[in-house]
Amino acid sequence: MRILWAFIKKEFLQIFRDPSSILIAFILPTLLSLIYMYGINVDSVNINLGLKLDDANPRVVSLGRSFSNNQYIRTKVYDDKDAMYSDIVNSKLQGAVIVPNDFTVTLNNGRTAQILVITDGSETNTANYVQSYASGVIYQWLETTGYSKQQVSLIDPQLRIWYNEKLDSHYFILPGSLAVTLSLAGILLTALVVAREWERGTMEALLSTRLSRLHFVAGKYFSYYILGICSLLFNVFLCIAVFDLPFRGSYIILFLVGSLFLLTCMGIGLLVSTIFKNQFLACQISLVMGFLPALLLSGLMFPISSMPSFFRYLTAVLPQRYFVSFIESEFLAGTISDIVLINTVYLSCLCLVLLFLVYKNTLVRLEK
Repeated sequence: MRILWAFIKKEFLQIFRDPSSILIAFILPTLLSLIYMYGINVDSVNINLGLKLDDANPRVVSLGRSFSNNQYIRTKVYDDKDAMYSDIVNSKLQGAVIVPNDFTVTLNNGRTAQILVITDGSETNTANYVQSYASGVIYQWLETTGYSKQQVSLIDPQLRIWYNEKLDSHYFILPGSLAVTLSLAGILLTALVVAREWERGTMEALLSTRLSRLHFVAGKYFSYYILGICSLLFNVFLCIAVFDLPFRGSYIILFLVGSLFLLTCMGIGLLVSTIFKNQFLACQISLVMGFLPALLLSGLMFPISSMPSFFRYLTAVLPQRYFVSFIESEFLAGTISDIVLINTVYLSCLCLVLLFLVYKNTLVRLEK
């Protein structure tokens, strides 16, 4: 144990003397959190909508005011339909609403009237926003004017919003981004440590001591686990205390599963570092293995169910996939035993496999 604690002390001294460790563990996650909070927004809150009211009835005119008063829509009234279509084609508008000239007459005669909602289908998500926003404004207007919804040929949705009542994308993006920041902290930090030992020549000095393979692996894991868990707690503090995100789960469960995810990421970094004994090469590979999968294939930005079969199967070996699923539900919905259990099982399996590979690939002498 004296050998192990001496090696751990050496690792902590190296961490404190190396400013890049503090930069990766705390400064980089802070910058990423600020970007995810204030720079990235998948909510389409500024819809440019064209409005053409061919019916001059005062009730129909009030519909135009309803669109203008909506905080999510910027309306522009048109008299020329061709000009409005041209602005849609030129991407100046994301959609348009047209009320035909026989709208009031049709309703008064007891027949079904139509309101035309046009969207730009080149951007699917924006088109869905335009349709839902326009439908919502029309329904609210119908309630205030006395018309019944059955008189307008639109679907009557009954919306019930759970967990994220404000429909704020930051509520799930920012917690999910912890998978990205922890991947960088866990993989990038540990990917450099063994390669650094070889480049600086300190590995030869370590191998000349009574330090065993078990001591070496345990010391590396323990030292950078402490640094990584401090980074995790710091990021959770930012989300809850600084960015005011709701947290409905258990802090203990978050700590335990977060620790498991961190150990898994550290296993990837140490495996890269033991195989590639060059810091630059290890850094490049760790970024490819850590940052890109966490951003693109974890389900943070793009749903896994919509991916092609090959990429869906590929995500099964990515630890970020399981941590994103866990932490988003932990923040928004609370601790759900089924989600916690299945993600913990997969992370445990990956962690043990990586630990075994790191142990087997760690050299205890200069020549095999």
